[in-house]
Amino acid sequence: MNIRNILAGLALLSISINPVFADQLQIKPFIPGSYQQILAANANKPLMLAIWSIDCPSCLKDMAILQQLQAKHPALKIVMLATDDAEALPEIKRIIDSNKLGGLENWAFASDNPEKLRYEIDPVWYGELPRTYFFDAGHQRVGKSGAMSLEEFEAQFSKSKI
Repeated sequence: MNIRNILAGLALLSISINPVFADQLQIKPFIPGSYQQILAANANKPLMLAIWSIDCPSCLKDMAILQQLQAKHPALKIVMLATDDAEALPEIKRIIDSNKLGGLENWAFASDNPEKLRYEIDPVWYGELPRTYFFDAGHQRVGKSGAMSLEEFEAQFSKSKI
């Protein structure tokens, strides 16, 4: 791990826990173990994990749909995970803010080994984006790659009993 990535990870961590930023968007650093932390924090609850990047045009198109889903299903836990490194934090924040998704739980990769983080999430996922995981209350999951319509999200909610 190089010093630049360590410092970027620490910057993410300080922003997410610093009370001065309490009224601002919080983006948690996604490091090894974070995936299990997310699952544990949502034990016995349905969950949707939306993985995206600032460089992914389909991901950016999905933001409006995610905003609609948040409004339509306020009880559904939606977790956003940006696969960009910490240097992209200002752009990540801008995109989340402009799409009014700051009320969701937001994470960003904070490791110099993104392959390891992807593998931890899903060993058969090779990084295609957007990637969405639908977890039922027992955390049986279904993963979908590519942009989805509102109707496709709703159909997956029904299939996964979310």
